[in-house]
Amino acid sequence: MNESGPLLRVVEHPLVSHKVATLRSVETQPEQFRRTCSEITLLTAYEGLRDLATTETTIETPVDTATAQILTQPAPAIIGILRAGLVMVEAILTLVPHARVGHLGMQRDEETHEPSWYYDKLPSRLAEREVIVVDPMLATGGSAVAALDHLKQNGAEKLRLLCIIGCPEGVAAVHGAHPDVPITLAAKDPGLTTNKYITPGLGDAGDRIYGTDK
Repeated sequence: MNESGPLLRVVEHPLVSHKVATLRSVETQPEQFRRTCSEITLLTAYEGLRDLATTETTIETPVDTATAQILTQPAPAIIGILRAGLVMVEAILTLVPHARVGHLGMQRDEETHEPSWYYDKLPSRLAEREVIVVDPMLATGGSAVAALDHLKQNGAEKLRLLCIIGCPEGVAAVHGAHPDVPITLAAKDPGLTTNKYITPGLGDAGDRIYGTDK
């Protein structure tokens, strides 16, 4: 059952449901898979970013002056968990083109299912920015927790997590370690397989995005 609250939002929308079905299908090819991931990210980001901080300002229109709300400076930071998170970073940049972008490279050990680091490049002034962590899948939550740990160690305070598909185990892991971090999902699946893949899920998102599953 979908649920919404201050710490977990599962987006209920016919367009999102339709596009998630496209992602799940084994027939969906990498080009369409990437495009659909971007489209879902755009749709879910409206919900996941609805409470970004804004600042009131006055602008001049061709007719008069108007009071307006703009995103508070410094610009938000989008942190993509490599490699699958890249497709979501690019989508959010179409909404927030002035955002700063960071990358965290973590790879899951196929035996222990724990993440290991291989890359880390973060924007400056993390403590002052709204930080949006993106990764298509929230399975065990290990990569998300490790990323949030690392970002907090580097000063980030205002964090949120945006994923496409998650499961109760991943949500519980993130909120157990970081109860202050809101999560937004396009779909919440029932659980994990014995190999720690989300079921029914969509397989390995990175492999399907980049066509390395065949």
